Amino acid sequence: MAGNRTLAIIKPDAFGAGKAGKIIAHLEAQGFKIICARVLHMTTAEAGAFYAVHKGRPFYDELVTFMSSGPCMPLVLEKADAVAAYRAAIGATDPAEAAEGTVRKLYAESKGRNAVHGSDSDDNARHEGMFFFGAAALI
Repeated sequence: MAGNRTLAIIKPDAFGAGKAGKIIAHLEAQGFKIICARVLHMTTAEAGAFYAVHKGRPFYDELVTFMSSGPCMPLVLEKADAVAAYRAAIGATDPAEAAEGTVRKLYAESKGRNAVHGSDSDDNARHEGMFFFGAAALI
């Protein structure tokens, strides 16, 4: 059974460009409810730990550097079948391939600066929510 909560992160590119409010409004208009939210500037070690699943992949170092380059905004969102609904709302990783009206089509700069992170499974949503919010995430 699909879970009702997922983790989202408004990444440093979108947060720094003042797009957080527009992204949140876009998601709320699609029926997502914010359960937890915070603003933080991850250290390189924190970003490395969060993205450890990608360690060894060609993009890992660039991703860690990017995610620790400025403030970001993790959120726990709630909606029926949250992971799938959120991934549909944000669109493809590359904004050039994202569907019209999706977060990445509207607010991302490039495949590497793609505005938002989204959990890819209910298990990862739980793990990632706990990373930023502990038991408060209640995923």
